Amino acid sequence: MPDLTSQLKSFADKHRVDLIGIAPIERFNDVPPEHHPASIFPEARSVLVIAKRIPRGALRGVEEGTHFTSFELYGRSWLIDRVLAIATISVATFLEDNGWEAVPLQDLPPQIPPSGKPVKHGLPAPNVIVDAKDAAVRAGIGEIGYCGELLTPKFGPRQRLQLILTDAELEPTPVCEMQICDMCMECAKSCPLGAMQGEVKIVICGKEMLTAQIDWDLCRHCKNGASPNPYHPLGLPDRLGAICVRSCVDYLERAGKIASTFTSPFRRRPPWEIDHTGRTKLQKR
Repeated sequence: MPDLTSQLKSFADKHRVDLIGIAPIERFNDVPPEHHPASIFPEARSVLVIAKRIPRGALRGVEEGTHFTSFELYGRSWLIDRVLAIATISVATFLEDNGWEAVPLQDLPPQIPPSGKPVKHGLPAPNVIVDAKDAAVRAGIGEIGYCGELLTPKFGPRQRLQLILTDAELEPTPVCEMQICDMCMECAKSCPLGAMQGEVKIVICGKEMLTAQIDWDLCRHCKNGASPNPYHPLGLPDRLGAICVRSCVDYLERAGKIASTFTSPFRRRPPWEIDHTGRTKLQKR
Protein backbone atom coordinates (compact mmCIF):
# COMPACT_ATOMS: atom_id res chain seq x y z
CA MET A 1 0.00 0.00 0.00
CA PRO A 2 2.55 2.61 -1.09
CA ASP A 3 0.03 5.47 -1.32
CA LEU A 4 -1.21 4.96 2.25
CA THR A 5 2.37 4.50 3.45
CA SER A 6 3.56 7.77 1.90
CA GLN A 7 0.49 9.59 3.26
CA LEU A 8 1.14 8.11 6.69
CA LYS A 9 4.78 9.22 6.70
CA SER A 10 3.83 12.69 5.53
CA PHE A 11 1.22 12.94 8.29
CA ALA A 12 3.73 11.71 10.89
CA ASP A 13 6.30 14.26 9.74
CA LYS A 14 3.77 17.10 10.06
CA HIS A 15 3.04 15.92 13.61
CA ARG A 16 6.71 16.07 14.59
CA VAL A 17 7.34 12.34 14.68
CA ASP A 18 11.14 12.19 14.54
CA LEU A 19 11.46 8.59 13.34
CA ILE A 20 9.04 6.01 12.02
CA GLY A 21 9.74 2.46 10.91
CA ILE A 22 7.44 -0.24 9.55
CA ALA A 23 7.92 -3.99 9.95
CA PRO A 24 5.68 -6.59 8.30
CA ILE A 25 4.34 -9.08 10.81
CA GLU A 26 6.43 -11.83 9.15
CA ARG A 27 9.59 -10.26 10.60
CA PHE A 28 8.35 -11.43 14.03
CA ASN A 29 8.12 -15.11 13.07
CA ASP A 30 10.87 -16.09 15.53
CA VAL A 31 9.38 -14.14 18.46
CA PRO A 32 7.69 -16.26 21.18
CA PRO A 33 3.93 -15.82 21.73
CA GLU A 34 4.36 -13.96 25.03
CA HIS A 35 6.10 -11.13 23.14
CA HIS A 36 4.52 -11.46 19.70
CA PRO A 37 2.41 -8.56 18.33
CA ALA A 38 -0.12 -11.00 16.84
CA SER A 39 -0.86 -12.33 20.33
CA ILE A 40 -2.33 -8.88 21.04
CA PHE A 41 -3.88 -8.27 17.62
CA PRO A 42 -4.13 -11.49 15.58
CA GLU A 43 -5.04 -9.58 12.40
CA ALA A 44 -1.97 -7.33 12.61
CA ARG A 45 -0.15 -7.07 9.29
CA SER A 46 2.28 -4.25 10.12
CA VAL A 47 4.11 -3.05 13.23
CA LEU A 48 4.99 0.65 13.36
CA VAL A 49 7.71 1.99 15.64
CA ILE A 50 7.30 5.68 16.50
CA ALA A 51 10.21 7.64 17.99
CA LYS A 52 10.65 11.09 19.48
CA ARG A 53 14.12 12.42 20.18
CA ILE A 54 15.47 13.24 23.61
CA PRO A 55 16.68 16.85 23.24
CA ARG A 56 20.42 16.92 23.73
CA GLY A 57 19.97 19.88 26.04
CA ALA A 58 17.81 17.75 28.36
CA LEU A 59 20.99 15.78 29.11
CA ARG A 60 23.06 18.87 29.95
CA GLY A 61 22.26 19.05 33.67
CA VAL A 62 22.84 15.30 34.05
CA GLU A 63 26.14 15.56 32.19
CA GLU A 64 27.29 18.38 34.48
CA GLY A 65 25.83 16.77 37.62
CA THR A 66 23.97 19.97 38.44
CA HIS A 67 20.31 19.58 37.39
CA PHE A 68 18.34 16.37 36.92
CA THR A 69 14.77 17.63 36.61
CA SER A 70 15.03 18.64 32.96
CA PHE A 71 15.96 15.13 31.89
CA GLU A 72 13.32 13.59 34.13
CA LEU A 73 10.62 15.71 32.46
CA TYR A 74 11.75 16.35 28.88
CA GLY A 75 13.89 13.23 28.48
CA ARG A 76 11.59 10.77 30.19
CA SER A 77 8.22 11.30 31.85
CA TRP A 78 6.67 14.18 29.87
CA LEU A 79 8.40 13.07 26.70
CA ILE A 80 6.93 9.57 27.00
CA ASP A 81 3.53 10.18 28.57
CA ARG A 82 2.65 13.44 26.82
CA VAL A 83 4.69 14.39 23.76
CA LEU A 84 5.34 10.90 22.38
CA ALA A 85 1.91 9.61 23.40
CA ILE A 86 0.23 12.44 21.49
CA ALA A 87 2.35 11.68 18.41
CA THR A 88 1.50 7.97 18.67
CA ILE A 89 -2.24 8.48 19.06
CA SER A 90 -2.19 10.98 16.19
CA VAL A 91 -0.68 8.39 13.83
CA ALA A 92 -3.02 5.68 15.16
CA THR A 93 -6.10 7.82 14.56
CA PHE A 94 -4.83 8.70 11.08
CA LEU A 95 -4.85 4.98 10.27
CA GLU A 96 -8.31 4.53 11.78
CA ASP A 97 -9.62 7.57 9.84
CA ASN A 98 -8.55 5.66 6.73
CA GLY A 99 -10.43 2.52 7.75
CA TRP A 100 -7.60 0.49 9.36
CA GLU A 101 -7.57 -0.57 12.98
CA ALA A 102 -4.57 0.64 15.00
CA VAL A 103 -3.41 -0.58 18.42
CA PRO A 104 -1.08 1.89 20.22
CA LEU A 105 1.37 0.32 22.67
CA GLN A 106 3.70 1.70 25.32
CA ASP A 107 7.36 0.72 25.55
CA LEU A 108 6.99 -1.55 28.57
CA PRO A 109 9.81 -3.76 29.91
CA PRO A 110 9.54 -7.30 28.51
CA GLN A 111 10.84 -8.59 31.87
CA ILE A 112 7.41 -7.98 33.46
CA PRO A 113 6.01 -11.43 34.34
CA PRO A 114 2.50 -12.58 33.29
CA SER A 115 -0.26 -10.97 35.33
CA GLY A 116 -3.09 -13.43 34.74
CA LYS A 117 -4.14 -16.76 33.25
CA PRO A 118 -4.57 -17.52 29.53
CA VAL A 119 -8.14 -16.92 28.40
CA LYS A 120 -7.91 -19.97 26.14
CA HIS A 121 -5.73 -23.06 25.89
CA GLY A 122 -2.72 -22.39 23.69
CA LEU A 123 -2.73 -18.63 24.19
CA PRO A 124 -0.11 -16.76 26.22
CA ALA A 125 -1.02 -15.31 29.59
CA PRO A 126 -1.69 -11.57 29.86
CA ASN A 127 -0.09 -9.14 29.64
CA VAL A 128 1.67 -9.75 26.34
CA ILE A 129 4.50 -7.22 25.99
CA VAL A 130 6.25 -6.46 22.71
CA ASP A 131 9.95 -5.64 23.17
CA ALA A 132 10.17 -2.14 21.68
CA LYS A 133 13.93 -2.13 21.07
CA ASP A 134 13.70 -5.50 19.33
CA ALA A 135 10.75 -4.23 17.27
CA ALA A 136 12.71 -1.10 16.33
CA VAL A 137 15.46 -3.22 14.78
CA ARG A 138 12.86 -5.27 12.91
CA ALA A 139 11.26 -2.02 11.70
CA GLY A 140 14.55 -0.65 10.34
CA ILE A 141 14.88 2.17 12.90
CA GLY A 142 18.41 1.21 13.94
CA GLU A 143 20.51 -1.37 15.78
CA ILE A 144 21.38 -2.44 19.31
CA GLY A 145 24.77 -0.96 20.18
CA TYR A 146 27.49 -2.34 22.44
CA CYS A 147 25.92 -0.31 25.27
CA GLY A 148 22.76 -2.42 24.95
CA GLU A 149 20.57 0.49 23.86
CA LEU A 150 18.95 1.22 20.50
CA LEU A 151 21.16 3.37 18.26
CA THR A 152 19.68 5.17 15.24
CA PRO A 153 21.55 6.79 12.34
CA LYS A 154 20.05 10.17 13.20
CA PHE A 155 20.17 10.43 17.00
CA GLY A 156 22.32 7.58 18.30
CA PRO A 157 20.72 6.53 21.62
CA ARG A 158 18.71 9.77 22.08
CA GLN A 159 15.11 8.62 21.49
CA ARG A 160 12.05 7.14 23.16
CA LEU A 161 9.78 4.60 21.46
CA GLN A 162 6.15 3.57 21.20
CA LEU A 163 4.45 1.08 18.88
CA ILE A 164 1.35 0.77 16.74
CA LEU A 165 -0.07 -2.52 15.46
CA THR A 166 -2.33 -2.27 12.41
CA ASP A 167 -4.14 -4.54 9.99
CA ALA A 168 -3.00 -2.30 7.11
CA GLU A 169 -0.32 -3.89 4.92
CA LEU A 170 2.08 -0.97 4.74
CA GLU A 171 5.28 -0.72 2.74
CA PRO A 172 8.04 -2.04 5.03
CA THR A 173 11.17 -0.14 6.00
CA PRO A 174 14.35 -2.09 5.13
CA VAL A 175 16.32 -3.44 8.09
CA CYS A 176 19.10 -0.96 8.88
CA GLU A 177 22.30 -2.06 7.14
CA MET A 178 24.43 0.77 8.52
CA GLN A 179 26.77 -0.16 11.37
CA ILE A 180 26.34 2.71 13.79
CA CYS A 181 28.26 1.22 16.72
CA ASP A 182 31.94 0.71 15.89
CA MET A 183 32.82 -1.00 19.18
CA CYS A 184 34.63 2.04 20.62
CA MET A 185 33.84 0.65 24.11
CA GLU A 186 33.44 4.17 25.54
CA CYS A 187 30.28 3.01 27.30
CA ALA A 188 32.16 0.22 29.12
CA LYS A 189 35.22 2.38 29.83
CA SER A 190 33.12 5.12 31.40
CA CYS A 191 31.08 2.87 33.72
CA PRO A 192 32.32 3.64 37.28
CA LEU A 193 30.87 0.35 38.54
CA GLY A 194 32.48 -1.92 35.95
CA ALA A 195 29.05 -3.36 35.15
CA MET A 196 29.89 -4.24 31.53
CA GLN A 197 31.83 -7.50 31.49
CA GLY A 198 31.87 -9.96 28.59
CA GLU A 199 29.92 -9.85 25.35
CA VAL A 200 26.68 -11.20 23.89
CA LYS A 201 25.82 -11.58 20.21
CA ILE A 202 22.26 -10.69 19.22
CA VAL A 203 20.74 -11.63 15.86
CA ILE A 204 17.50 -9.94 14.75
CA CYS A 205 16.19 -10.39 11.20
CA GLY A 206 19.62 -11.62 10.14
CA LYS A 207 21.36 -8.52 11.53
CA GLU A 208 24.17 -9.51 13.92
CA MET A 209 24.98 -7.12 16.78
CA LEU A 210 27.56 -7.47 19.55
CA THR A 211 26.54 -6.05 22.92
CA ALA A 212 28.12 -5.92 26.36
CA GLN A 213 27.05 -8.45 28.95
CA ILE A 214 25.78 -6.25 31.75
CA ASP A 215 25.69 -7.07 35.45
CA TRP A 216 22.21 -5.68 36.10
CA ASP A 217 22.54 -5.98 39.89
CA LEU A 218 25.45 -3.54 39.69
CA CYS A 219 23.72 -1.37 37.10
CA ARG A 220 20.66 -0.97 39.32
CA HIS A 221 22.89 0.73 41.91
CA CYS A 222 24.26 3.29 39.46
CA LYS A 223 24.09 6.91 40.70
CA ASN A 224 25.50 8.36 37.49
CA GLY A 225 22.28 9.24 35.69
CA ALA A 226 20.59 5.83 35.58
CA SER A 227 17.28 5.33 37.36
CA PRO A 228 15.08 2.36 38.34
CA ASN A 229 12.63 1.12 35.77
CA PRO A 230 9.47 3.23 36.24
CA TYR A 231 7.07 0.42 35.31
CA HIS A 232 8.20 -2.67 37.22
CA PRO A 233 11.01 -3.59 39.65
CA LEU A 234 12.07 -6.48 37.38
CA GLY A 235 12.41 -4.14 34.41
CA LEU A 236 15.91 -3.08 33.43
CA PRO A 237 17.16 0.32 34.63
CA ASP A 238 16.51 3.39 32.50
CA ARG A 239 20.03 4.19 31.28
CA LEU A 240 19.39 6.83 28.60
CA GLY A 241 20.69 9.54 30.94
CA ALA A 242 23.46 7.40 32.45
CA ILE A 243 27.17 8.09 32.00
CA CYS A 244 27.59 5.03 29.75
CA VAL A 245 24.97 6.24 27.27
CA ARG A 246 26.10 9.86 27.52
CA SER A 247 29.59 8.67 26.60
CA CYS A 248 28.03 6.96 23.58
CA VAL A 249 26.30 10.23 22.60
CA ASP A 250 29.60 12.09 22.85
CA TYR A 251 31.58 9.55 20.83
CA LEU A 252 29.03 9.12 18.03
CA GLU A 253 28.85 12.89 17.53
CA ARG A 254 32.64 13.37 17.56
CA ALA A 255 33.14 10.44 15.19
CA GLY A 256 30.50 11.73 12.77
CA LYS A 257 28.52 8.50 13.05
CA ILE A 258 25.09 10.14 13.37
CA ALA A 259 23.24 12.82 11.40
CA SER A 260 22.22 15.00 14.36
CA THR A 261 25.03 17.55 14.74
CA PHE A 262 25.64 20.68 16.80
CA THR A 263 27.94 23.69 16.72
CA SER A 264 29.70 22.58 19.93
CA PRO A 265 30.68 19.17 21.33
CA PHE A 266 28.44 17.42 23.84
CA ARG A 267 31.18 16.64 26.38
CA ARG A 268 33.13 19.79 27.17
CA ARG A 269 34.52 18.74 30.58
CA PRO A 270 35.30 15.36 32.16
CA PRO A 271 32.02 13.86 33.48
CA TRP A 272 31.34 13.51 37.19
CA GLU A 273 31.36 9.98 38.58
CA ILE A 274 30.07 8.24 41.69
CA ASP A 275 31.57 4.81 42.41
CA HIS A 276 29.97 1.75 44.02
CA THR A 277 30.70 3.11 47.50
CA GLY A 278 28.81 6.35 46.78
CA ARG A 279 32.03 8.33 46.67
CA THR A 280 32.31 11.11 44.09
CA LYS A 281 35.34 10.88 41.86
CA LEU A 282 36.82 14.36 41.62
CA GLN A 283 38.00 15.40 38.18
CA LYS A 284 39.69 18.49 36.80
CA ARG A 285 36.81 20.41 35.28
